[in-house]
Amino acid sequence: MSELSIFCLHVWTILWKDIRYELRSKQTWLGMGLFALIVLVIFNFTFDVHADNLAAIAPGVLWVAFLFASLLGLGRTMAAEREHGSMDRLLLCPVDRRAIYLAKLLGNVLVLSVVEMIALPAFVMLFNITVSSVGSLLLIVLLGTLGISAVGTLFSAMAAATQSRELLLPVLIFPMLVPVIISVVRATQLLLAPALNQPPWLGLVVAFDLIFLSAATLTFQYVIED
Repeated sequence: MSELSIFCLHVWTILWKDIRYELRSKQTWLGMGLFALIVLVIFNFTFDVHADNLAAIAPGVLWVAFLFASLLGLGRTMAAEREHGSMDRLLLCPVDRRAIYLAKLLGNVLVLSVVEMIALPAFVMLFNITVSSVGSLLLIVLLGTLGISAVGTLFSAMAAATQSRELLLPVLIFPMLVPVIISVVRATQLLLAPALNQPPWLGLVVAFDLIFLSAATLTFQYVIED
């Protein structure tokens, strides 16, 4: 087998292990989904949303729900690996550290995608959203999810080794995710209310995703072994 095939096999093996764990426990994504729904309901009753301010308020509410729900999953997944000792056993295996990162990244993307598929229909119904292009909305959500997962996977591995990981993780993640969150919120606003002479927010999301993904892949091996 080629090195690429072995690398992909390692990624799939670790990813499949994490998927089976999530399917058995059902704690992480159920808690995240419930949290996202609660946030959407609270904001729906808090703000007086009308047709004239819908595009200004609704995208921010959606991504706040996604961001805070993601913290529950990102922090808990890596912390459970540390607590049960499975991460230490994994590091003893002759596995490329980049394969571990990519597997954890894909696992986080899958969990967040399940949560988003639960929250998006509720968001559309609660805020009476009319989306001109469902495909564009799903693309924005996917790119935003990739950016959150790329940064979150790296910093959750860093925070999991500390005693105050629940407090440290948001402090590390939030400043790094500001460009991604601003870009996806603006891109979602343009989708709900198209406007002229706006920056290419979707292109900025892609650029941030590539930068964060590349940097995290290169630095993960140093973070996970410390």
